[in-house]
Amino acid sequence: MPRPEPQAPTPEDLEAIHRQLGRVPRGVVAIAHRCPCGCPTVVRTEPRLPDGTPFPTSFYATCPRLTGAISTLESEGMMREMTERLARDPELARKYAEAHQDYLARRAQLGSVPEIEGISAGGMPTRVKCLHVLVAHSLAVGPGINPLGDEALAALPQWWHDGCCDPEPEDEGEEGV
Repeated sequence: MPRPEPQAPTPEDLEAIHRQLGRVPRGVVAIAHRCPCGCPTVVRTEPRLPDGTPFPTSFYATCPRLTGAISTLESEGMMREMTERLARDPELARKYAEAHQDYLARRAQLGSVPEIEGISAGGMPTRVKCLHVLVAHSLAVGPGINPLGDEALAALPQWWHDGCCDPEPEDEGEEGV
């Protein structure tokens, strides 16, 4: 089944992302992945934010349920274990270096920012320092590109299982809605 193409964010998407992040989203050019509930899960961002700040994180996880589940994996030592495996497994290291190149190529599609040239995100290509970025990359581009992102994604629970992940404020006076 082909992966859906990223979509330009609608005003409703940007409002949902604002609620998810608790702040106004910056530099969003596309919704790169959606939860089964339809809310944005991963956004694609400009390599330079509107205020001029270089921003290497092209794929940014916004869903609070997803980011919470990823944080649990990080706290359980998954990043350390993955980094250790990179040092021992040349094939894994090669595939991870390819993921780094994929990330750089996709960011370059949006523009060149000399200050972050050659820097991807998440510790690529030699270590793992942020599972959020690796999972966001895997969700945005599909399986088979980022082996450690795919691995972390497979270890996550179904964060969307209990309903919509948009922390939309409840309407007062309407029970059960």
